[in-house]
Amino acid sequence: MVLLSNKHYEGIAMTPKDIVERVTWLRKEIEYPNYRYYVLDDPVISDVEYDALMRELEELEERHPEFKTPNSPTQRVGAPPLEEFGTVTHTIPMLSLANAMEEEDVIEFDQRIKRFLKTDTEIEYVAEPKLDGVAVELVYEGGEFAVGSTRGDGVTGEDITQNLRTIKTIPMHLIEKEVASPERLEVRGEVYMEVEDFKELNKKRQESGESLFANPRNAAAGSLRQLDSSVTAQRPLKIFCYNIGEVRGREFESQWELLQTLPKWGLRVNPLIHRCKSIQDTINYYTEVNEFREEHPYEMDGVVIKVNNFELQRRLGEVSRSPRWALAYKFPAKQETTKIINIKAQVGRTGALTPVAEMEPVRIGGVEVKRATLHNQDEIDKKDVRIGDTVVVQRAGDVIPEVVKVIPSKRTGAEQTFTMPDKCPVCGADVVRLPGEAVHRCVSISCPAQLKGRIKHFASKRAMDVDGLGVKLIDQFVDTGMVKDIADLYYLKEEDLVPLERMAEKSAENLLQALEKSKHPSLARFIYALGIRLAGEHISQVLAQRLGSLNGFFQVTEEELLEIPEIGPEVAQSVVRFFRDRANRKEIERLQKAGVKLEEEREEKEEPLNGMTFVFTGVLEEMSRNEAKDLVEDLGGEVASSVGKRVDYVVVGKDPGSKYAKARELGLTIIDEGEFKKLVGLA
Repeated sequence: MVLLSNKHYEGIAMTPKDIVERVTWLRKEIEYPNYRYYVLDDPVISDVEYDALMRELEELEERHPEFKTPNSPTQRVGAPPLEEFGTVTHTIPMLSLANAMEEEDVIEFDQRIKRFLKTDTEIEYVAEPKLDGVAVELVYEGGEFAVGSTRGDGVTGEDITQNLRTIKTIPMHLIEKEVASPERLEVRGEVYMEVEDFKELNKKRQESGESLFANPRNAAAGSLRQLDSSVTAQRPLKIFCYNIGEVRGREFESQWELLQTLPKWGLRVNPLIHRCKSIQDTINYYTEVNEFREEHPYEMDGVVIKVNNFELQRRLGEVSRSPRWALAYKFPAKQETTKIINIKAQVGRTGALTPVAEMEPVRIGGVEVKRATLHNQDEIDKKDVRIGDTVVVQRAGDVIPEVVKVIPSKRTGAEQTFTMPDKCPVCGADVVRLPGEAVHRCVSISCPAQLKGRIKHFASKRAMDVDGLGVKLIDQFVDTGMVKDIADLYYLKEEDLVPLERMAEKSAENLLQALEKSKHPSLARFIYALGIRLAGEHISQVLAQRLGSLNGFFQVTEEELLEIPEIGPEVAQSVVRFFRDRANRKEIERLQKAGVKLEEEREEKEEPLNGMTFVFTGVLEEMSRNEAKDLVEDLGGEVASSVGKRVDYVVVGKDPGSKYAKARELGLTIIDEGEFKKLVGLA
């Protein structure tokens, strides 16, 4: 086809069919050079030719807006601002990784895998740099970019499709010049900002009087969470893809095969990936990457090690919220030397007192650090940390800075020892240290510091998600006596809020709307929001799923909780003690009277497929693969991605792939869609 300049469209009559053909052709001609430039770093056309193609497409879309689509290359400038982000539920959870800090941890990881698989054979791994960025999921339907989301809590993330469309290294259409794209592809990746781009962005923000980003990861996260995607479009974001969720229409045998295929679809993969024949190979790779990590344009904080074979990954499975088959081998934390000016005890939401060192400011990994945790009195005594000491401080990723060690040779004799106070520094109540615990605690349940911390946790995004309830506002609520417990939040009125500092009528109205919106949480979110000691987000989900209702929490015993695999004695004791406490029960009753109504988790039901593993291959005619998978899991079964000896049923649809042949070779039970429907009670 001939390239036309804008002026050539004057007076030319084009039929709708001509326009569609031309627009489709232009988009493909633009997408492929994008792929060669941004993914392969190998341009195939000049900037002049590329600009001419883009101008022609812009002209056609301007003249014929009915043919404009969200995935057009012209739309990377951003869409109209959103009022808020929607949510996306990941088909397959985006799990977090267990960490290793020492070589011994990595060797034990390998030995643990071999023990689990009952083998002495060397395991093949794939090692990849661990970028310090933001994890996202991209969903492609029929080769078209459909939905993009953050990792969120691993199960549900925020819908940031509009923002991801602005990132030039994310293709809007999968390339099909070498390999046909699948019917559906969920690909996971890390959005990041290169160090020099980050510095340039901060320079521009400083010149315009805007607040500065702390580090490249912070800048990437802030850019992705813009409700106005035109702001995101101006940020120099990039992506590397490293894993998949659900895939329909293509099967993979290994992580290495996957990483070799993704670039053929236009999806960018880190060029430093390495296939390792043994765990020692991965350690050698780690050493090499760590040695030269400062030479790369982006920040990395470790190496991710994954079992290469997908069948072995399936057999290994997960523990809690982390896969058994993968490990993040972290680089040593960045350290600097500074001086401790003072040590103060900070009171948290559970009443725990944490000693915090106030220090002369020092920059670690691009962030100014003034405070560092000393954990507890035992830790202070063990390291012999004193006020006035010169110390080594480290910061790893987003972890709170900590004092690593003292430099005794710098002492002058003027240093002062520190001991935890016997009275709460906030409310003056007694401070106690219970037998068997390293933590000192304030005994007063009405301590303002605890209340402030509890409210902050209660309102946080992972809990009740009360937008606009920040630290300064919480301080005012507690300090003025307006809020004496969490339930008081839901009894606030506009006339109570308006007189507060920086609280206009609109702000008051927004806060009340946010509180109203938060009144219908899931049971798991509500339990987590209550701030029960030792009951974090995952444990709250486990308990909510098992107990099914708030009433179940009031009635459960420690013995019953201990029957749940992930619940230990300390958690069981903490949960039962919390729900039997009269003050806590009264507070929950007040929350319910204020209109907080829970979306109860589903009750336990019969699971006739419990312990059975299914594999699907080919196209099902009366239900989607997703629907079949959900059905199996609802009935207690498990769906595997590849065929192995532990698979109970292989369900074969139209045009089955290599899984069918492998199932026959292994002598597995093979059934068709009709037999599957009978098995699950649909026929």
